[in-house]
Amino acid sequence: MVVATGVFDGVHIGHQYLIKELVRLAKENNDKSMVITFCPHPRNVLHKGARKIPILMTKEEKEQILYSLGVDYVEFIEFTESFSSLSAREYLTYIIKKYKATSILLGYDNKMGSDSMTTKQLSELASSLGLLVHILKPILLEKNLVSSTILRLSLLRGDVKEARAMLNYNYSLAGTVIKGDQLGRTLGFPTANMQILDDNKLLPASAIYLVRVFISEEQYYGMCYIGYRPTIAEGLELRVETNIFDFNRDIYGENIRLEFLDKVREDRKFSNLQDLKEQLIMDKETCMSLILALK
Repeated sequence: MVVATGVFDGVHIGHQYLIKELVRLAKENNDKSMVITFCPHPRNVLHKGARKIPILMTKEEKEQILYSLGVDYVEFIEFTESFSSLSAREYLTYIIKKYKATSILLGYDNKMGSDSMTTKQLSELASSLGLLVHILKPILLEKNLVSSTILRLSLLRGDVKEARAMLNYNYSLAGTVIKGDQLGRTLGFPTANMQILDDNKLLPASAIYLVRVFISEEQYYGMCYIGYRPTIAEGLELRVETNIFDFNRDIYGENIRLEFLDKVREDRKFSNLQDLKEQLIMDKETCMSLILALK
């Protein structure tokens, strides 16, 4: 078994390169490929409270994309405080015994075990344990390194196009449609308000976005608002609500998924609801222009 192990949050293009190389090496050697990853995110177990980080993808999303890249097996290890105490030697010994690992593929910045061994140290250790070791070079995007941390920063700026360049797919959110205050309907822009399925999933910055909306097998374009609705009042809860274009159906209680295509504008407070309505009309016009550019 040829294995790669890590968090792989977001499965960005650096991860994808590693996974494709993993699959290639396994096929070349008439072997099977396996990705061993963790749930929940290790940092959210080790650093609780204010230092918790939002995840870029759910367990289900990660499993789906890893299999789509051709991996034979995906194994999730429950990451606990007890598990985190394993040294790199203990962890490698564990995966050799449990998963019959014979080769390991390491990224340029792998760190492993409670002793935080570097890639160089891991390579020497793995070899001493009988594993064949392969090490990949880092992936650059316009001379910048790609990482889950950089990806998070792009999304927190609302730069969903930059995020796509690092992901090679559109960042998405999935949730259940719930009832809101129906203010959008009175403005001529009815919205589907979402309860995000995983409340630890990272939300892009407060802004208006062009999105692709998936409802069962159907696809639509829409205009998504993420924010606190400062025009309405101060101190309101965060909302994710989408005006779905050319759509008029009751979907309360249904699950929908949004793919973020482009940022239309920053969120801001308007003097009154009429000003907000006029801006929404312009926002939709902007979205329509962006949609034409996509076709």
